[in-house]
Parts: sequence; C-alpha cells; structure tokens
Amino acid sequence: MSALPDVIVIGAGVIGLSAAVALQAEGRRVLVLDREGPAAGASAGNAGAFAFTDILPLASPGILRKAPKWLLDPIGPLSVPPTYALRIAPWMFRFWRACAPRRVAQSTAAQTALMDLSKGGLEPFLERTGTLPMLRKDGNLQVYEGEAEFRSSLPGWLSRARRGIDFHHMDAREMAEIQPGIAPRFTHGTFTPGWYSIADPKLYTLTLAKRFVTDGGLIERAEVTALRPVENGVEVIAGSTRRAGHVVLAAGAFSHRIARTLGERIPLETERGYNTTLPASAFDLRTQITFGGHGFVITRLSSGIRVGGAVELGGLDLPPNFERSRAMLRKAKAFLPGLDPQGGSEWMGFRPSLPDSLPVLGTARETPRVVYAFGHGHLGLTQSVGTARLVAGLVAGRSAVIDLSPFSPRRF
Repeated sequence: MSALPDVIVIGAGVIGLSAAVALQAEGRRVLVLDREGPAAGASAGNAGAFAFTDILPLASPGILRKAPKWLLDPIGPLSVPPTYALRIAPWMFRFWRACAPRRVAQSTAAQTALMDLSKGGLEPFLERTGTLPMLRKDGNLQVYEGEAEFRSSLPGWLSRARRGIDFHHMDAREMAEIQPGIAPRFTHGTFTPGWYSIADPKLYTLTLAKRFVTDGGLIERAEVTALRPVENGVEVIAGSTRRAGHVVLAAGAFSHRIARTLGERIPLETERGYNTTLPASAFDLRTQITFGGHGFVITRLSSGIRVGGAVELGGLDLPPNFERSRAMLRKAKAFLPGLDPQGGSEWMGFRPSLPDSLPVLGTARETPRVVYAFGHGHLGLTQSVGTARLVAGLVAGRSAVIDLSPFSPRRF
C-alpha cells in the first residue's frame, strides 16, 4: 500500500477483519494494526458459534437470581477474583441497573435487530470471502437438570418465540435422538436449529486476513497507544505516527484504553473465558450442547472438541486460573460419560463486555472520523458481519440500517 490508507482499522480479530473486508469491498485503502497479529485473541479460542438465537442479554433478572450462588464458587460459572472486586464494583452497579425489566426489553430489541442484520448478511459475506464451506448448521441443544430448571427457562423461550425464533422443547428420549450419550440427570432440553457454527474460528479469522491481504490490504503488528484528531483525518500513535481519513477502533478488550485518549470513559470490562480443546475422537458430538445451569458449552470444531465458557470478571492483568478450565472438563466428563478428557490443550482469552450486554457502535464524541466497534462480549463472531456493514456505513456517512442509539458510546 504505497498511498496513505483511507481507513486504519485497529484490531485484527473477527470484528476488525470483517470491517476491513467490508470497507475494502467499497473501494477503500485499508490498513489493519494489531498488537499481536490476526486471530491472536478471543477470535482464536471462542466456541465457534453464530448464536443468532441468543438475543437475551446476560444482564437480566435471571442472572441476578443465579449470581449469588455462582459467586460463592471460586471456579463456578461466574466469579470475581477477590483482588479485583473493588475495581469492578462500578461496572457491577451498572450491570445491576441494566437488569431492570424495562432495560432488558430495550436491550433484547436492540440485540435482535443486530442479530437479524448479521444473520441476513452472513452467507453472502462468507461466499464473497471464500469461507462458505466452513459454515455448519448443526443447531444447539440446551439441556436442563430437572423440571424446575426447565420451567425457569420458559420465559426466555417465550421472548424468543415472539421474535420468530424456531425451537423445540424435548424430553430425554427426544434429546438422545439428536445427541446420544447425555447423562440421565438432564431430563429436558431445547433444540434451536437456527444456531450455526464455523468449522474453526481461528482458521476462519486467518482466512479473512489472507483474503484481505490478497485483495490489496495491509496488516501490521503495532500496539496503538493513542488517537489524535487532525484536520481531515486522525493520527494513530503506535510507536511511529500513522495517519488516515478514518479510524475504526475494534481492539476488543483493549479498546477502552485507546478510546480514553480521546476523552471517552466507556465502562468496558473483561470476561476472561476459559476452555479446553480435546482431540476430535474424544466424543461423538453431533450438535453444540449448552449446559446453561453450569455456564459452559461443548462444541465440535474441525480442530477438536472444545469445552469452554463461564465468566471470570478479572480484567486484563491478572494471571490465568486454569483450574477453571479443568473444573469445566470434570463436569463435562460427568455430563457426557463417554467423553475422553485426555490430551486437551487449555486456553484463556478476553471477551470485551459492556454492562448492558450490547456492544459500542458509533462515532467518537471528539470526531466522527473515529468509529467504535467493540464490546460484543460472547457474540463477536455472531455479530461480526452485521457490525462490518454498520461500520462501513458510518465511515461513508450513510444512515444506519438499524437504530444505533442503543449502541451509542455515550449511553452510559
């Protein structure tokens, strides 16, 4: 790229690279900067799901009922390390406020709009980037331990039904037809056929990077420390100074630190996710299984069987606690007795999350030439294509195809 870029995208995860590809398709010269390179963060180790049916925000009355019990278990589905509790208190207060029924309804409507946009654009995007063969449509099976847990899930399914989401409640016999080998403690389940997945999230993201470079884009390793608006553009400070007409900030869990150099105080926190990827022969997995009461999923990828999830609100700097991934693996063995837990590789990554479970999508207060696209939490892969379309529109100055006010950087 000999000329100055039209757009610098900060972040080479699935959000940043999807946006870069979308901008490039509109004829823009695009440079991508990332502190580690493509697919080095959460885009490498996620569960690989396009979870379009997952419209209910994490911030909800249901999670408030479960949270006290979960927080008492240091390796349970939700934990806050004691050394981080004071620092995260303001975020937790905002999270609590977002659990009010009116706020949940607003977040659900906004999440649904972004999901619909992303799902509608997914297969055309995959076709254009040569990644359509990676798409799988195996569905998802949510399982419940007993009648009480199943009944408590029904209001959420009713909310999904109102939005036209297809699902089927099942008993143990029907579940076994879809996925044999589930322990009898799980008596009920709900299958969502519209839950898609990608063969391997890291390979998918790396393929996007390769396609972007083949089409004339440039990716450089550089740690961005500041942004500075200038006349008709933005300067990006990353060791040396680079300049472009627009900047897209899609640096995942590190985005709020960069936004702070523009005077923005965005309450982004880091859900530290853990998983173990076992050999493909570990279990005959036919659909993704969600153990919602325990906060983790099991996914079949081309690279193996991935057991992962849970939420540890511990920021960017604390060392990993891999006892969390081992605890999930022990549970997975109990829940799927035929699972072979040997030979796995452990991983920990950062999910960037806002208190109301919605990402930040919009322009900076100081200059509309900086576009924010971060904070997708568990749904970065799921919402990547819709986010890319919205980012391209913001850079071009077009009216957004959905209401962006619920995603405003200044809603807090």
